[in-house]
Amino acid sequence: MSLLATVLWYCRQLYLCIAQLLKRWSRCLQRKFTNNQSVSAEVDLLGYCAKKWKGDTEQAKQMRKAYEELFWKHHMKYLRQVKGDNYCVLRAILFQIFSQGIPLPSWTKTTDVLKLPEKLLYSQGCNWIEQYSFGSERYTGGNTLGKLRKCLETLKNQWMEFSSIKDQYERENRCSTVFIDETLEHKLYEAIKFIMLYQVIEAYEHMNKECLPQFFNLFFMRDSSLDPLSYMMNHLNSIGDRRSLDEMEMFLLGYSLEVKITVYNLSKFNSKTFQGRYTEEPQRDCHEVSLLTEDDRHYHIPVVKI
Repeated sequence: MSLLATVLWYCRQLYLCIAQLLKRWSRCLQRKFTNNQSVSAEVDLLGYCAKKWKGDTEQAKQMRKAYEELFWKHHMKYLRQVKGDNYCVLRAILFQIFSQGIPLPSWTKTTDVLKLPEKLLYSQGCNWIEQYSFGSERYTGGNTLGKLRKCLETLKNQWMEFSSIKDQYERENRCSTVFIDETLEHKLYEAIKFIMLYQVIEAYEHMNKECLPQFFNLFFMRDSSLDPLSYMMNHLNSIGDRRSLDEMEMFLLGYSLEVKITVYNLSKFNSKTFQGRYTEEPQRDCHEVSLLTEDDRHYHIPVVKI
C-alpha cells in the first residue's frame, strides 16, 4: 500500500469516527431537549390511550370509551402531555394562549400591568401584598415588588411577542424555547397568579357598585377567602408549591385572562360533570382553551383537528 493510500485510509477512518461521535452527540442533545420540555409534542390521542389503558378492568374500559368520545364527538385527534407539577394548569393554559397567538386581555389596554404592584401597595393601601409567595419561595419581604415587576414584565413581553407572530408553525416552534426554561416559566406563572390576585382585589372593592360574575359571590362566601388577603394567604400563595388550582380558581383564571376554559374529566365519563366549562359570560367573544384530566390532578392539552 502506497503512502498516499495509507493516509487516505486513515483519513477515512477518522472521518467515520468523527461522524459517529457527532451522531451520538446529536441524539444525546435531542433526548435531553425532549426530556426537558414541560409540554411535549403532539401524539396520537387513541394511540396514547391504547398504551396507557390496556387490560379488561372496568376503569380501563371506561377510559378507552372516554378517549373514543373525545376523538369522534369532539374531534380531538392529538394530545400534548404537560409536566405534572403544581403549575400544571397554568402551564397548559399559557401554552395554548401563546401557541394560538391569543391577544392580551382587553383590560390591559387601560391598565398598565407593570404598575400593578405599586398601584395596589401605594394607591389602594394593600401593603399586605409584600407577603406574596413565589411558589416554593415564601415571603420575600421588601424584595416582593421588584420580583413581581420582573415577573409581570416577562409575561407581558412574551405575550406581546407571541400575539404578534402570524404563523402558527412559527409560534409553536417559539414555544419550544420558552417551555424548556424552568426559571422563565415560573416567572410567567407567578405573574398570572398576581393578575388573578389583582382581579380579586378589584372585584372585592366593587362588590356593591358593579355587576360582577356570579362566581365572585361564591368566592367571597368561603371562610378561607372572605377577602383578598385571606385568599392570598390561604389559597394563592400555595399554588405552584403545595397545590394547583381549585374549581373556583378556574373561573377566576378564565376571567382574568379572558379565555373560555373547557375541562374534560375522563374519570367522570357518562356524567354531567364529564365536560366542565369555566366561563359565565358566553356572549363574550373569548378565545377557547381546553384541558384533559384523568384524575383531577394532572392536566394535559387535547388538540382538535377537523
